Amino acid sequence: MKYAALACTLALTACGTLPEPFYGDPGREGAVLAIPPAPVLIVPTPTDALLADDSASLYATDLAGALAAQDVPSIARPAQKTDWRVTTTATLAGGSVTPHYTLTGPDGKTYGTLAGAPIDAQDWANGTPAALAAQAAADTPKLVKILETANAEIQGSNPNALENRPARVFIAGVTGAPGDGDTSLALNIARDLPPLGDDITTTKSNADFIVNAVVSTKPDSNNQILVQLNWLVHDAGNRSIGQVTQLHDVNPPDISPYWGDTAAAAASEAADGIHTVISNATLHKPGG
Repeated sequence: MKYAALACTLALTACGTLPEPFYGDPGREGAVLAIPPAPVLIVPTPTDALLADDSASLYATDLAGALAAQDVPSIARPAQKTDWRVTTTATLAGGSVTPHYTLTGPDGKTYGTLAGAPIDAQDWANGTPAALAAQAAADTPKLVKILETANAEIQGSNPNALENRPARVFIAGVTGAPGDGDTSLALNIARDLPPLGDDITTTKSNADFIVNAVVSTKPDSNNQILVQLNWLVHDAGNRSIGQVTQLHDVNPPDISPYWGDTAAAAASEAADGIHTVISNATLHKPGG
């Protein structure tokens, strides 16, 4: 399954020579892309796995870590109904314990089950850290194959699924920019996202993602203005999935009364980050 990385921080292009202050080499004013985990597999603490509470919690952490090492973003925490989750149980036979894993989707459907490798019952019951870590590492490759199968099933059964089509993005607007920045930045970001693979929709109810920006300014050294742009990305359920923040020094005439090339450069830079956020949230690879 092609999962996006758990978290990503990118240094985007920063200040260059005006009138394109949003192009150039990263530096103090480089833009920062902050992406929280998007599609994440939740690993709840087992409650029916023949483990004491502390050992069960440790095993959930081990399993999440082993999955993350296989490029499957995973977090050990209680699962919610909207989460993809893998639940662990265990059975005892003779002197061995066999862990069992169940992959459940947000729709409550079981997408796969796995019987793990047998482990010595005493090591399992004692919660021996090395043994639990080794067990998680041994069972993870087979779990990943179940995830790949589930992903293929979902994509194959629904051609309209978000994984199989461009994301529809609604630009909710820009606020706080001096001059014509609110209008100019919004128009430019709507122009720059489609070439990267995202569709722009003018209807919020039809959108998969909503993008808006908040701009603030304050005087800086050398008679310049420090401009901060925060591009916020939410899904259709109004959950925050990412933010692109840009910090740049500009000369006052470059943003008042007209932003012109400054808006074009800022939006071009921000579009890459926004597209990466959306790609992560839809299981697409950035740029795809």
